[in-house]
Amino acid sequence: MISLLIGILIIVVVGAICFWAIEKFAPDAKIANLLKLLVVLVCLGAIVQRLLVLTY
Repeated sequence: MISLLIGILIIVVVGAICFWAIEKFAPDAKIANLLKLLVVLVCLGAIVQRLLVLTY
């Protein structure tokens, strides 16, 4: 259970770092918003994958 929480925490931290990098280096607001949406979807997918491991 602790390893699950640590894994989710790592995913959230990596997502936050990606958000920071997008804010800092993306030249256009539209591209930045699309990249942020992509980061959110990838992070949510990774979290759901971690949680689905518990059901099997």
